Amino acid sequence: MKKNGTIEAAQLPPWERDANDHPVVKQSVKAIAAELYERIATGRYSFGTRLPAERELAEEFGQSRTAVRHALDFLESFKVVARRTGSGAFVCVRISLTAPAAPLEDAGTINVTAIAEAISPFEMNVAQSIIEPEIARLATISMSIRDLAALRGVLDELDGIVTDAARFADLEKQFMMTLCQGTRNTAIIAMYRVLNEVRRQPNWCADKRRALTPDRIRQTQHALRSLYAALERRNVDSAVEFMRHYIASSQEDMIYVAQ
Repeated sequence: MKKNGTIEAAQLPPWERDANDHPVVKQSVKAIAAELYERIATGRYSFGTRLPAERELAEEFGQSRTAVRHALDFLESFKVVARRTGSGAFVCVRISLTAPAAPLEDAGTINVTAIAEAISPFEMNVAQSIIEPEIARLATISMSIRDLAALRGVLDELDGIVTDAARFADLEKQFMMTLCQGTRNTAIIAMYRVLNEVRRQPNWCADKRRALTPDRIRQTQHALRSLYAALERRNVDSAVEFMRHYIASSQEDMIYVAQ
């Protein structure tokens, strides 16, 4: 954080870098926000971590829960944390204390490793929420009998797994990629392939495998069977709805590993 006795400009809280046009809050609220930002910047609360509950923070800082809530609102306005109803506040920013991050694009190619390091679980969930329901819709309309048979083959392999989280995670990605290819939409397939490659990176794989308890494996198997049944019936509305349930379970996985 400090260089030659001074705080580097890039590491200053965003409201100190630009004092214009930010929410007006009490000094006590800003002090809480500054301390939380310092903890994030120094790695105590790493990227994707869920912050302590408002009650715990209020006790620690000797402030009211209202003051803590306002501090979290303040941080959220600068996209430092993201709030999710019923789940809490999560760190959604990366603050580099050393070298700058690698560019996301290099010589016209996509740097998947850099993307995997740069994006947060929340950003991944947003991307899923946008693209995967559309994949379900298009696949329901476009998949051939052969496509469905290929998808069923992957599903049968998934159904045979009880505790092997690593194998299940690989097959789950294969199922979703096979489904995407069934859309016959080259642009969506290309974009989803990048998303899938990001999820194959070691840090993402490790988080996914930790979340795949036997109960979670059974729940995911049920969700994918329901999705497949809707595809087979060519029921677009049901396929999209089952896909949304599947995405919601992925979000629960993200919360699980952040605990």
